[in-house]
Amino acid sequence: MGEVATNALDSVRSQLFKKSENLDGSAKVIGYDFNKGVNYAELLKSMVTTGFQASHLGDAMDCINDMLKWRLSHETPTEGCSEQEKDPAYRESVKCKIFLGFTSNLTSSGVRETLRYLCQHRMIDVLVTTAGGIEEDFIKCLGDTYRGDFALQGSMLRSKGLNRIGNLLVPNDNYCKFEDWIMGILDQMLEEQKTQKVLWTPSKVIARLGKEINDESSFLYWASKNNIPVFCPALTDGSIGDMLYLHANNNSPGLVVDIVEDARAMDNEAVHADPRKTGIIILGGGLPKHHICNANMMRGGADFAVYINTAQEFDGSDSGARPDEAVSWGKIRASAKKVKVHCDATIAFPLVVAETFAKVKKSS
Repeated sequence: MGEVATNALDSVRSQLFKKSENLDGSAKVIGYDFNKGVNYAELLKSMVTTGFQASHLGDAMDCINDMLKWRLSHETPTEGCSEQEKDPAYRESVKCKIFLGFTSNLTSSGVRETLRYLCQHRMIDVLVTTAGGIEEDFIKCLGDTYRGDFALQGSMLRSKGLNRIGNLLVPNDNYCKFEDWIMGILDQMLEEQKTQKVLWTPSKVIARLGKEINDESSFLYWASKNNIPVFCPALTDGSIGDMLYLHANNNSPGLVVDIVEDARAMDNEAVHADPRKTGIIILGGGLPKHHICNANMMRGGADFAVYINTAQEFDGSDSGARPDEAVSWGKIRASAKKVKVHCDATIAFPLVVAETFAKVKKSS
């Protein structure tokens, strides 16, 4: 009986103390030591080895820095490439093409200033957002957005002419100012359509409005000035759509905005990226996320991918889908460096930019 008990105990012990696989060479989990003082750059670097979403945040910084560092000169010339592609100086000049997508709430928030910085210094090649992401940028040039509270009662705010975006408040007067500003421009665009046969697309409308706002606080002003294309296939889904509706009711036939031409232009941004690699950075989900991924599918997938959002994959939505799902569609290459950070982008993205784009700008 004693021998049986001993054997049983040995079996339990073998399960409890199963021999470990050797992890030498793997990153050790260790956080920032505040005994060294407060050094924000070192604190952000320590994210990689902190664990959980902090490590994903650190991986996102590394992935974007790889996008920024990549040059065609890092690759071996392909067989049959052009004479230009064989030239060392040309190869060193060819950088990764970066697509940035974001949802409208980020323009409503203070992340707008981060977007403006990236466009001002032409650090992004292609932008994709929603109608709200466009109009909120212009509206902020005409009137302020204020800090509110998530718990403010909708009926009370409605009675005061205040609109709530999460814990932000936008006075309804701002949209009236927007109407006053945009209607005259839509009149000009309609006249150009009639007399000059201008074919308007969402990206052309956005570029024109960015030029007309003439305000350096606007990221769309800088996108227009620096010839950064901004795509918004659902341009009518917001206040701009309301303005187009009102304008069309007063003008027949009215302004025509061709979304198909922009679909071609967006896909061509990816298809004609070669010999460059492409990198995608997507804040939030929905239309911008899918539009960027779908365009990159046309070229066999993106080479780098960073998602930052709080959506879950369990309802099957594209918003919550992890990068590996995009790999199954060919939207991201199987060999790509990719990471998803489960975090509110208002927290994560400014920190990411501080350790990536802003550092590159400072060193240049």
